[in-house]
Amino acid sequence: MGWLPGWGNKIAGQPFKPTQRSSWREKHVIDSSKTVTLINTLKNFIKKHVAHSAILEKDVVEAYDTWAENYDTQPGNLMLDLDKRVFLELLDEIVIKNKNVADIGCGTGRHWGNILKNDPASLTGFDVSAGMLGKLKNKYPFAQTQLIRDNLFSAIPDASFDVILSTLTVAHIKDIEAALSSWCRICKEKADIVITDFHPDALAFGGKRTFPHGKVQISVENYVHTVRVIKLLLLKNGFRAINEVTKSVDETVKDYYRQQSALHVYEKFKGFPIIYGVHFRRA
Repeated sequence: MGWLPGWGNKIAGQPFKPTQRSSWREKHVIDSSKTVTLINTLKNFIKKHVAHSAILEKDVVEAYDTWAENYDTQPGNLMLDLDKRVFLELLDEIVIKNKNVADIGCGTGRHWGNILKNDPASLTGFDVSAGMLGKLKNKYPFAQTQLIRDNLFSAIPDASFDVILSTLTVAHIKDIEAALSSWCRICKEKADIVITDFHPDALAFGGKRTFPHGKVQISVENYVHTVRVIKLLLLKNGFRAINEVTKSVDETVKDYYRQQSALHVYEKFKGFPIIYGVHFRRA
C-alpha cells in the first residue's frame, strides 16, 4: 500500500489538480517552479521504478479480495505503521470498556488486538471484502462480522453502537455524505467516531493505494474527501472534532526512504502530510 517509496509499494502518480484546494498548499506556499520540480520528481521516479510493471486500477471489493491473501505480511509498510501510531493515539482518548464497538472497514482485523485489550462489550467488523473478513475470522474465530452491501447499513438498527472506528477506509467511499449519515444513525446518542486515512492532500496529488500481484501493480479505487468536508458532514449530525492528528514526511520516517534508496524523494516531499486521524464525539 503506498504513494511514496517506503509505503510498501511504488508510486502510481497523477498530476496534482490546481483547482483542488488543499490545506497543505495554503499553509506552504509553493511557487510554480517548485511545483514543476515536484511533479517532475514523481514522473522520473515512476519512469525509473514503475514503468516496467503494469498498473491496473480495480474497484474496492475486487482489489481487497485479491489483496487479502498477503495483506498481513507487509513488513516496513510506512502507511500501515503510521496508521497504527495515529489510531492508538486517538484510541487512548476513548472509553471502550463495556461499550458496543463497530470497526467499519475492519479488513483483516489489524487493530483488533489493541481494541480487544480495552474489553469492549461487543466488537463487530464490517467490510466490503469477503476475503478480508475471512482472514479476520481465521485470526478471531468467534468474531462478529458483517459484509457491507451498501453504505446505508440498512440491516443495522438505529443507535446500535457506542463507538465507530474506521481506519484507511473513507477515501474508498464514493458517496461519503450518505455513508457518514448512516454511521451517525447507528450511533447512540452519546457516541465516539474515530477516522484515519490517507491524507486527502496526498490523494489529490496523485497518491494511490497499490500492491503487487504477480507481475502487475494493483491500484485501489479512491475518492478525495477533504477533512473539512468530513467534519462538516459529521457536525450536521451533532458530532464535533475532539482531536486531530496528522503525520507527515519528516525525520521520524526518513529510514523508510533510506531503505528504498529514495532519500532524494524524501527531501523533495519533506513536510508533506500523508496520513491523518480525527476523533469525533457527540454529546
